[in-house]
Amino acid sequence: MTERPAVPKAKSRKMPAEERPRVGAPRRIADLMPDIGRAAFRKFGFVQSSIVTRWAEIVGPHYAGLTAPESIRFPVGKKAGGTLQLTVASGYGPMIQHGLPDIVERVNRFFGYAAVAKVAIRQGEIAPAAPERAPPPRNLKPIPVELGDSLRDIGDPELRAVLESLAQGLANSSGLPKIG
Repeated sequence: MTERPAVPKAKSRKMPAEERPRVGAPRRIADLMPDIGRAAFRKFGFVQSSIVTRWAEIVGPHYAGLTAPESIRFPVGKKAGGTLQLTVASGYGPMIQHGLPDIVERVNRFFGYAAVAKVAIRQGEIAPAAPERAPPPRNLKPIPVELGDSLRDIGDPELRAVLESLAQGLANSSGLPKIG
């Protein structure tokens, strides 16, 4: 057997951070949040985080203002016939008790199968739902005639739309704009 001569290993040098090439592309926070939220929601008994984020769509604004889902507990090894833990605003328990069949039906319709069989109610404080963000209303004043005539000659439709919007904003403003 012939032995090979020992070859000294080259020392590995670390490159400074500014010289190292980036391994992955930058990612948006919005892309990372579902994965982070999914782990947290599963820990607290939710199979889908969308039941919390879309609660007002699922049960309607009337029930959403008075209730909030806490968790869904399923029997061991099953994903159906679970118990929905529901927080109800103080004083509204009896009223919600009568509406439980409707809530169960809506939640099961959202899941697409009989995910919830029972509901456990706990009275507590319900945070008010954030109002839906709607686009601002369109300005009602028409574009001044002298501005409208000069905008018709612009060939690019996108540029014309932006300039018309600017002209309409100027027509609806009172005085000079304030820069804050």
